[in-house]
Amino acid sequence: MKYCIPASTLAILFTASALLHAEIPVKSGEKVAFLGDSITQFGQDANNPGGYVNLIAKGLEANGVKIEVIGAGISGHTSIDMLKRLDNDVLNKKTQWMTLSCGVNDVWHGANGVPLEDYKKNITEIVDKAQAAGVKVVILTSTMIGENQADANNQKLVGYNEFLHSLAAEKKCQLADLNAAMQAAVTAGAEAAKKQPKSAINNLTIDGVHMAFAGNEMMALGVLEGLGLNKFEITKARVAWLDMPNTVTLTSKMPITQRQAKQLEKLAAQKNTNVESLLDEQFNRGVQFLLKSAEH
Repeated sequence: MKYCIPASTLAILFTASALLHAEIPVKSGEKVAFLGDSITQFGQDANNPGGYVNLIAKGLEANGVKIEVIGAGISGHTSIDMLKRLDNDVLNKKTQWMTLSCGVNDVWHGANGVPLEDYKKNITEIVDKAQAAGVKVVILTSTMIGENQADANNQKLVGYNEFLHSLAAEKKCQLADLNAAMQAAVTAGAEAAKKQPKSAINNLTIDGVHMAFAGNEMMALGVLEGLGLNKFEITKARVAWLDMPNTVTLTSKMPITQRQAKQLEKLAAQKNTNVESLLDEQFNRGVQFLLKSAEH
């Protein structure tokens, strides 16, 4: 008996096979430099496991690719600064890949920033030098300056990001359009806030510029997609992020009386500690108990 497999089923099988067997361009053992400003510096900080650079490394590892991270983010830097230190911080490290995140400070610093035409020259030179050294470049469009696209800085940033799009196409660089991803997330957050008015204004950032975990996750997803990961691989990355330690800090507020405060101080002294540490210990125990209860 002959069996005929419907074309729709074949299409599904083909798609699933492609997802499972797609090859990630970045290979294990390769060095990836992350050139950028404070957003990148915080994103690569070992004390900030939820930073976007750390999430990228973990996401690749979840897909069998263990990279060597070359952290090259420095707070306050513009395209001028990044061009000056390109050799020392990236090229001399013999990296195979480089992500380039630059534009926020060039605009945000106003008179001390970098005009668009100068920015174009600096970024083009950075890309040209990197490619001449055999480094594969992933260009990141600049994230927003304040979670409001109508803001004057974000309007000014449009020209900078349009240039990055054209440069990526011209130089055949991979592009991670983080600005578009952030605008979409901000719009979605604003719609959610209409239904839940108490939602935070800065959903993606801690101050309008520097990323909270949601912003770091948004950036990491954009870069992983820019690096060529498919939907199946992105899902594996996101699952791996769920179990990364120290990516969420819980706090609790409980109003007490002066008498109760003095009682806590006395108890802490008896245990040779302070009130804050005493409460942290009890709070952590309570959270762990709740988590174990939730498993059953």
